[in-house]
Amino acid sequence: MPQLPAAPYPAEVRARLDADAKEVLARYPGSRSALLPLLHLVQSEEGYVSRTGVAFCAETLDLTTAEVTAVATFYSMYRRRPSGDYQVGVCTNTLCAVMGGDAIFDTLKEHLGVGNNETTEDGKVTLEHIECNAACDFAPVVMVNWEFFDNQTPESATRLVDDLIAGRTVEPTRGAPICSYKETARILAGFPDERPGAVEATGGAGPASLVGLKLAKGEAAPRARVVAPRAGQPQDAQPQGTQSHDAQSHDAQVHDPSPAERLSSHDAPQQTSASDPEHPAGPAAEEGE
Repeated sequence: MPQLPAAPYPAEVRARLDADAKEVLARYPGSRSALLPLLHLVQSEEGYVSRTGVAFCAETLDLTTAEVTAVATFYSMYRRRPSGDYQVGVCTNTLCAVMGGDAIFDTLKEHLGVGNNETTEDGKVTLEHIECNAACDFAPVVMVNWEFFDNQTPESATRLVDDLIAGRTVEPTRGAPICSYKETARILAGFPDERPGAVEATGGAGPASLVGLKLAKGEAAPRARVVAPRAGQPQDAQPQGTQSHDAQSHDAQVHDPSPAERLSSHDAPQQTSASDPEHPAGPAAEEGE
């Protein structure tokens, strides 16, 4: 059904947004390119992209509301309805799901009493599943307002949301301290994070992400592990011709990596193709066999 025009922002809010929008527009040679940060800007005002926010972006950039809405509905980072102070995203893409992401998401839905993209009654937490957090080497991963909480379990994720609701301080595994969703949206709009120490705390990639780079530079000794044939077990891989007689006589032994070799804080909480005896890994058959 046709809707009435969106209500305008109050005068003081409009004046503030106009000033911020002018600063955003100055960064781009073409005004249309400023649409994504402007959507973050209006999201920082209300916690989501409202019809009023859409109208503001359209007027500022000389676009139609349909053009703005097409962009706002395409990207999942823009909320289309009021959301919580903390956006808790659980990765349920392939690797995180296998490592326990599905179990984490199901646990949080039951614990919080909400479904996907729903907010708790107190307005604190909005829960959603995310297709990929781009942190597969730390799976399963949970994000709070786009900050990383690596190597999670159902129990640790439950403690995390309880702390958020109670107002207790939580520290991400990597990245800046947690701030509200509105504050995060303003930072994503391109405005500086003025919290003391926040920029310095962003850190960098973790050891699991950097091990390949170190190997390529020759800064770490390779310690490859191979997948044995169907009836075999994983073992240390050594260059051809360097195995001793004793090593060859223990080919069937399982290599149990030391804590220093583990790049994740825990093993997969669910069975995978490499750990499930009923579905052992092995060479694929040639076509026709």
